[in-house]
Amino acid sequence: MDNINKLQQIGFSEYEAKTYLALLKENPATGYQISKNSGVPRSMVYEVLSRLHARGAVLETIEGRATYYRPLPPDILLDQYQNEIQNLISGLRPNLKECYENQQDNRVWSIVDRDAIFAYCIQMLQAAKNEVYILVNDNSLDYIKDSVEELAKKKIIPNILSTGSTKISCGNVVYHPPLESEIQGLTNTLLLLIDNKEVLVANIADESRATITENANLILIAKQFIWMEFFTQRVYSQIGDDLLSRLDPKDREIFKSLVHQK
Repeated sequence: MDNINKLQQIGFSEYEAKTYLALLKENPATGYQISKNSGVPRSMVYEVLSRLHARGAVLETIEGRATYYRPLPPDILLDQYQNEIQNLISGLRPNLKECYENQQDNRVWSIVDRDAIFAYCIQMLQAAKNEVYILVNDNSLDYIKDSVEELAKKKIIPNILSTGSTKISCGNVVYHPPLESEIQGLTNTLLLLIDNKEVLVANIADESRATITENANLILIAKQFIWMEFFTQRVYSQIGDDLLSRLDPKDREIFKSLVHQK
C-alpha cells in the first residue's frame, strides 16, 4: 500500500494526500507549485489547501500577493492523529460494551483476516478465568505471547501444544514433532479453547480464516484432541529402539521423529 492509500486510511482524501506529500518534498510552495508537483488540478488545489490548513495539517503565510504553504512535520501530524484516534476509541469503548449483548448459541461462526483473528484470540485470553488449551506455531505465538504470559497473574496454567521450536517458559508445554505436524496438517493451525466455553480454530496463512463456536460437542472434540496429544507424547517418551524395530517403515519414520523429541 503506497503513502497516498495509507493517508486515506486515516481520513485524508486522495487530493489531500497528494497535496500533503507534494509539500513534504518541496516547501514552502505556492498553490500553483503544489498543483504542478502533486497532480491536483489548479481549480481544486486551493480548496484542498484550505481544508488541510483548517485541520492543522499545513501552515500558510502571506508574502505580498502570494500565499505560501508548508506541511506540518510528519511526526507531529501522526502524533496528532494517533491521539485523536486513541481518545475516540477510549470514549467509544464503554458505550459499545454497554450496547453489546453476547448471546450464547451453538452456531459455528467464521472470521477472516489475520489481525482480526489474533485480536479475537487476545480477547479470549484476557477473558479466561479457569482453563486454557492452545495449539500454536512459533509465528502465531509471537502475536499472543504477552497475553499467554499474563495468564499467570490469574493463576491460570495454560496447556500448550507447540508445533514450533520456540522455548515457552509458561504453562504445561508439549512440542509436537515437525514430521507429525506436517502429516496432520497442523503446521499453520491455531487452536484456542477457553474455560470449556468457546473454541477458536484457525488456519494462519496468506488468507487466514478462523472458526469460532460455543458448541459443547465441538469444544469437547477440540479439548480431547489436545489432551490426547499430551497423553501420546508421554507414551512416546517411553518408546525405545526395540519397539521401533518391529514397526513397518512408514510408521517407524514417524515414531523416530517423535523419539528424537525426547
